[in-house]
Amino acid sequence: MIKEYLKLARSFNAVLTGISPVMGAIAMKQYDIFTLFMLFLVGFFGHTFGFVFNDIIDYRIDKTSKEISDRPLISGTISLKKAWVFAIVSMIIAFLIALFLAYEAQNYFPVVLLAISAFFITFYDLISKKLIGMDVFVATGVFFLVLYGAMTTVDSVYQITLLAWIVCILGSIQVLYMQFIAGSLKDIENDYNSGAKTIAIKLGVRVKDGKLKISSGFKALAYGLQVVDLIVVFLPFFLIENMTESKVLYYLQWISIIFIGVIMFYLSYKLLSMKHFERMKARKFIGSHYMINFAIVPIMLMSLNPWAGLLMFFPGLGFILSNMVLHGTIAQPKTM
Repeated sequence: MIKEYLKLARSFNAVLTGISPVMGAIAMKQYDIFTLFMLFLVGFFGHTFGFVFNDIIDYRIDKTSKEISDRPLISGTISLKKAWVFAIVSMIIAFLIALFLAYEAQNYFPVVLLAISAFFITFYDLISKKLIGMDVFVATGVFFLVLYGAMTTVDSVYQITLLAWIVCILGSIQVLYMQFIAGSLKDIENDYNSGAKTIAIKLGVRVKDGKLKISSGFKALAYGLQVVDLIVVFLPFFLIENMTESKVLYYLQWISIIFIGVIMFYLSYKLLSMKHFERMKARKFIGSHYMINFAIVPIMLMSLNPWAGLLMFFPGLGFILSNMVLHGTIAQPKTM
């Protein structure tokens, strides 16, 4: 039963959301392991709430798709009532931990930012497939989640550094890609047949008799988001004086980010070049993209502390371990 709850929580990408406030804190030079772990738990349980609540709201649409029959609500291994309890308890735990950190620091404003993040995520879950482009609310929610982590280190929002603001923006851009592009494509068949309103469908992406037609407009959006992502990640090296003091580390960061960027574009090309809709194949490309896309921010943060680079491995390791334990795969979560 624990496995079913982990499936419901989308544990394959929970680590990513968990380290979002952590990266915000590290951008503000917070290196205390206990504090960072508590922030990770806030993000982890916030992630759990968001995805469980989303499954509850989309239950009627999702139950018509055989491709996602492994999701606990669809398979019936977890009831709607238990899912509600799981979602609410997860949210309560996230806020209790946040309140604990606020009490320790005698600064409760970060909790307000966490509440704003939760509001945007919840609002998205309620209207995601009713109106076009609502994924911006997820991106906004992640922006405030990263900002929450940064604010736990200071007393005023005016003390947030330029680097921390850039990390907030990067988190939003990366989530936009995962929502607009990866999320839209993996659900395109079910969304198209059920009449859901998504940006992919609006831009002309279609599935007819198993054949997938991806419009040039949708491809432009996909590649454009990644170009902006890479531009923003390089901004600190130009805008912040002495961003990286070590020349060796500086060149290593640039080479690593460029290398990751090339792989990102290659995986996007493979995903956007599919002629037939194969959800398992799409999952493979999306999963692989997920594992490397979110490594660029930790690499950038190595300028502050080389150990921050270790964060680049956590989303990928969490993704692989979750898939192996829950789904018997490496890069194809059946609940995606």
